[in-house]
Amino acid sequence: MAPIPRGSTVAVTGSAGFIGGWVVRGLLDKGYRVRACVRDVNDVAKTDFLRAMPGYASGRLTLHSADLDQAGCFDEVFAGCQGVCHVSHVSDYDDDDYMRGVCAHVINSINQSNSVNRVVVTSSIAAILSEADLQELVRRPVIYEDRYPDEASPKRTPERGQGYSIGKVTLERMFTEAAEASGRWDCIRVCPADNVGPILSAHQKDKGPWQHNIEMMLLGEYFQTPAYRPWMTVDVRDDAECHIRLLENVSVQNGDRYIAWSTDTRNVEDICASIDRLLPELGYATPEVTDPFPERIQAREQELRDIWAQCELRNDRIRGVTGMTFRSLDESIRDCVESLLQVAKIKPVVRDGFGERI
Repeated sequence: MAPIPRGSTVAVTGSAGFIGGWVVRGLLDKGYRVRACVRDVNDVAKTDFLRAMPGYASGRLTLHSADLDQAGCFDEVFAGCQGVCHVSHVSDYDDDDYMRGVCAHVINSINQSNSVNRVVVTSSIAAILSEADLQELVRRPVIYEDRYPDEASPKRTPERGQGYSIGKVTLERMFTEAAEASGRWDCIRVCPADNVGPILSAHQKDKGPWQHNIEMMLLGEYFQTPAYRPWMTVDVRDDAECHIRLLENVSVQNGDRYIAWSTDTRNVEDICASIDRLLPELGYATPEVTDPFPERIQAREQELRDIWAQCELRNDRIRGVTGMTFRSLDESIRDCVESLLQVAKIKPVVRDGFGERI
């Protein structure tokens, strides 16, 4: 299928979210008309930041209530759009029937539109590397787009924490197969890494694990990551830019899959220590990490860290197709912290001698 025309109309689901908000902003900056889909347009705490964006006053940006749990909620919104960025999360990734039902009704709205020719769906690196048995990372340590978790593992179940990964793989396949069956639109899959960077609205400090973890650090408490996995990061602004460039790209085709990440990795305790290094003026009192895991897991800490350390993260494909240059993790951390202070009014724990600024 063809890329979307520049200046055409794009619907963005999950527009109130961390990634979705930046996709909306990026599309507006490039001259597109945007239909921002949110659960409730009257929830001003989550939507006023969208109304403050350039384009809203003129009508180039419009807001639409669309509850993802309600079939048909996108029928009117998608009609007349050339592109869709399906960024929104479902309510429950552990319920396979529910997950498939949501995907099916979104796909139906795309098919009914008679105008959409490209859809970018937001998956996750969990659909690439979330292994029920970490030894699979030893056997297949190169993390790139053609990799999937070991789906034959009997441990790969929602009860063992694999529901999110399973759900994202389901999402990718359902949209790709539906696009092929339609022959009128294509599906491009984006698997973002751990999104770090500035929030656009105060409510976003809690709507995503990574910025919320940095919020917790500023407040004096944070936790070790599961299986001692390091953060594998992308700046949220770069993630959004990847979505937009793939909407526009003439070289991609249905089913293409891309990882949006810088390939920067850093352990959670080093992320926390970075705050004082990057913003010494803040006087941040760096806390110790809390390790909540049982002794049997703590006893394997070095083993698990060694497994992650030998993983090779690749972003050749996304850079080659889009020409992306990714921001450094230091820039992402700094800008995330400053936005939490300015936008969400977080009051960080500081060392003695550092008082509140005028």
